[in-house]
Amino acid sequence: MNEALRRAMFAARLSDDEIAVQLGVDVKTVGRWVRGRTPSARHRGPLARLLRLEEPDLWPEVLTLRGVRATPTEVVAVYPQRNLVTREAWIDLFESAEKQIDILAYAALFLAEDKRLVDLLAAKADGGVVVNLALGNPQAAEVRHRGTAEKIGESLSAKIRNALVRYRPLLDRPGVTLRLHDTVLYNSMYRADGQVLVNQHVFGLPAAQAPVFHLRWLEGGEMFDLYMESFAEVWRAARPADGVVG
Repeated sequence: MNEALRRAMFAARLSDDEIAVQLGVDVKTVGRWVRGRTPSARHRGPLARLLRLEEPDLWPEVLTLRGVRATPTEVVAVYPQRNLVTREAWIDLFESAEKQIDILAYAALFLAEDKRLVDLLAAKADGGVVVNLALGNPQAAEVRHRGTAEKIGESLSAKIRNALVRYRPLLDRPGVTLRLHDTVLYNSMYRADGQVLVNQHVFGLPAAQAPVFHLRWLEGGEMFDLYMESFAEVWRAARPADGVVG
């Protein structure tokens, strides 16, 4: 039952029949609205004006519906956790790259441990794709702080060193560049040309348990470019990995 609608009709002294006549609908339709069905957009506005109210006063869910419609079409998908992004999705992402792959993370060890994904990055580099890897400096204070926040202590530095060893074969390819950053990461990014998976960082949780946004570049969009500007800032400040990767 939509109590807000029922009370508004009572206050306006309008019956189901009178509203049906005013809006040009069947009286049974008005009855369904009173019992809880949300009217279509073309009827919500006229009915709200007839009762001298705003649509959200009668149907609070309209705010949610409008939010869904307002979601930028740059958003392809949202995953509640990175663990829910399938291996096939990662493969499809990097397979799609024809010009550039950018990876920003602390370790991205889950990728480094997957031989097929590392081989795919190598094949892409051999095919002329520019591959930029920005990983955390295992000696940085920011990495220690993140390890403490995630309750894994020095394990994060160890994960980075492990990842650096596993990514080492890629560095023999022309077009592959590895840099180390000291940034406090708010998110990790995995970009292939006009697509990017953005792994949010949630305080106290490992990245694998945090949400992921799959975005695509669109003319006139803002989100994709915003994240790419952020990547560029980190990349400019990052240092070559010489001496750390041997």
